[in-house]
Amino acid sequence: MAGLLAAARAAGPVFVPPADASWLLLTPLHRRSMLGRSARVLGLVALVAGLLLGVALPAVLGAPDQLVWRVLGALVLGVSATVGGMALAVLGQSSQTWQFWLTATVAALLALAVVAVSGQLRAVLAVAASAPPAAIAAAVAGAVAVSGVLARRAWVSLDRIPARELVTASTRAGHVANATVGLDPSVLTWVAEDNHWRSRTLASRRWPKLPAPLALAWADWARVARRPGRLALIAATAALPAVLVQAGGSPAVLGVAVLGGALGVTATAVSGARRDADNPGLARLTGVGLRPALAARAVLPALLGGVWATAALVVLAAIPMAGAVPDAGGWWAFGPLMAPALAAGALRLARRPPIDHSLPVLETGAGAVPTGAVFWAFTGPDLALLGCLPALTAMTSPVADLGPYLLAQGVTGVAVLSAYLWRARPARN
Repeated sequence: MAGLLAAARAAGPVFVPPADASWLLLTPLHRRSMLGRSARVLGLVALVAGLLLGVALPAVLGAPDQLVWRVLGALVLGVSATVGGMALAVLGQSSQTWQFWLTATVAALLALAVVAVSGQLRAVLAVAASAPPAAIAAAVAGAVAVSGVLARRAWVSLDRIPARELVTASTRAGHVANATVGLDPSVLTWVAEDNHWRSRTLASRRWPKLPAPLALAWADWARVARRPGRLALIAATAALPAVLVQAGGSPAVLGVAVLGGALGVTATAVSGARRDADNPGLARLTGVGLRPALAARAVLPALLGGVWATAALVVLAAIPMAGAVPDAGGWWAFGPLMAPALAAGALRLARRPPIDHSLPVLETGAGAVPTGAVFWAFTGPDLALLGCLPALTAMTSPVADLGPYLLAQGVTGVAVLSAYLWRARPARN
């Protein structure tokens, strides 16, 4: 449900084809009749998502008796929740007040999901599974009433959606369609970043007096500092590995969560390297060599990834993990030692070329596997995995003495980053 609301919030959700946004949106045509088709499509999407959610509810919670009535109640609850959520997203597009309530709802659902995954709501879920039919009927009636009111207000608000919001949503939808047709997922991250900065007015500040490579990388630091909300979200996600382990995850899940989360955090600070790879001609105009520029740009992602990994390991050591992590101290030291390898993986991730669709397709028992997409997906994570192999081994096969693993991780991380910088070549367009 939180994913549905977040996707609706990111998509618009109401938009029209780019041609209509350019030629018809500012004409005297009735706004609601123009947006009616988009609203009906959103209603169909909400209906399908609600039916899936309704089927999942009894499958997860169980039904001790009266299966038919409980399944029907779950279906109505699911549809009511998704229709009301989609209506809330439409209202958020027309009003900043509703946008605040939409954001608060997504945050509350995410917090509830994290608590549920950790196993703290099992008693509540058991009570909900065995609720009497009268309580289910009351919940269904309340959900239908609330979703109906929200859907009615959303339909009325179609006339009040600002043209600026509709043009932005339509442009974003066009970019997503182009990325889908071209089978290039990297375009979606460009679209998200450009949409974020396009609507901001940034104050001009004096460039700091730093050596040439560090001065070039200063833009990455400024870009990260200007998004404190994302930094707060990144800090909050440091507890996710502990939540997964408490939910019954194996040591392999722990290692993948720490490595994957740290690499994801590291990748949020390599926009400068990605833009240099996208436009190497403009990068050459700075007069800074490729290797010094990459070395300077590696400092910030290494810092973010190392701090996040350290925080995640500190949380893991502070919370009893039912034997998933041994009692040996010093687990937090893996975080700083993983930082160079994480930075190398993030830089390789940012500078990878588009998917090569000319590569062959492998026929397997599970279906066709496009090797171009596979190679593209593993470009970057492969280097981080290689550089963090000692730490990953220690997490998946707990040992009492961490000294050799810490030493090996320190050497491997620095070696991987140094080798990547030494072998760096200008990007090919």
